[in-house]
Amino acid sequence: MILRSLAERELIRAIRKDFSKPGKDLILGIGDDAAVIKAGEKSLILTTDVLIEDSHFIRTLQPPYWLGRKSLNVNLSDIAAMGGTPRFALLGLGLPPTVGTRWVGEFFTGFKSSATEASVLLIGGDLSQAAAVFISVTAIGEGRTIIRRSGARSGDLIFTSGSLGDAAGGLRLLRKGFKLGQAKRADPLLKAFLDPVPQVELGLRLANSRLATSMIDSSDGLSVDLLHLCEESGLGAEVELGRLPISPQLWDFEKDPYPLALHGGEDYQLVFTVSPAKYTAALALSKKIAVTPIGRMTKAKGIYVIDQNGKKEILPVKGYQHFKSR
Repeated sequence: MILRSLAERELIRAIRKDFSKPGKDLILGIGDDAAVIKAGEKSLILTTDVLIEDSHFIRTLQPPYWLGRKSLNVNLSDIAAMGGTPRFALLGLGLPPTVGTRWVGEFFTGFKSSATEASVLLIGGDLSQAAAVFISVTAIGEGRTIIRRSGARSGDLIFTSGSLGDAAGGLRLLRKGFKLGQAKRADPLLKAFLDPVPQVELGLRLANSRLATSMIDSSDGLSVDLLHLCEESGLGAEVELGRLPISPQLWDFEKDPYPLALHGGEDYQLVFTVSPAKYTAALALSKKIAVTPIGRMTKAKGIYVIDQNGKKEILPVKGYQHFKSR
């Protein structure tokens, strides 16, 4: 079987089957936003992400400063999705000989600015020559209450933080030649793609209050990430199209922003489930952090979207999937 015919989740499922033996200090292994191991009274949260030139980013479109920030922030988002606090990072960086010292300097300036904001220490890594820019970041965090993808129950309400589709809209604008500072109404979308903000504070609030029954970050698109929640929890879901939080800026540039909100990806918001009994408490979070109820988990398998007229249709999975043919 060739890779382009194999979905990412299918490959992960196969790897997970071969490496599923429990370890003495292992709390959570393959299959979630991060792995979790015992460390005294707390738990260590470990996650790794790679960013590869021309697969995850285009060097001519993404300035090195913003790329440096994003390379760390996408990992911190995984720790946020577990309800943890980021602490340390390791950086692996592969660079072609054609990359100049100025580019490298700006990349590390961006990486450092993100690390400083999150109180994260860079403690090591590796540098190598490569055919294209290759970035691998391992982030280490800690937590007491770990929120998994697998804890949702039938009837739980589905929430998302922030707005959906902004990052995908920003990428479209970058490809059209827009740049930060060029058009004020475009900047929020460009910033959403170039400099995603990990929702660490929200993740901690949800963990400490034990509000969320399950959680994931919206990195690959709502349709893909919600599928992960459903598969791990053994449930289905219904999403109300009219409830999706879509920013005014995305409406400015897109006649129909719903496909981007459902499938765009790279928003790095938190998608989480809450018991109906805790609906009011969850909604109260919006006084400080924007959260929106968008649907509910169901006992029947499958993910459906309900439009403004009440029409119910299966939600196709169209978000970012590695190895799939485009």
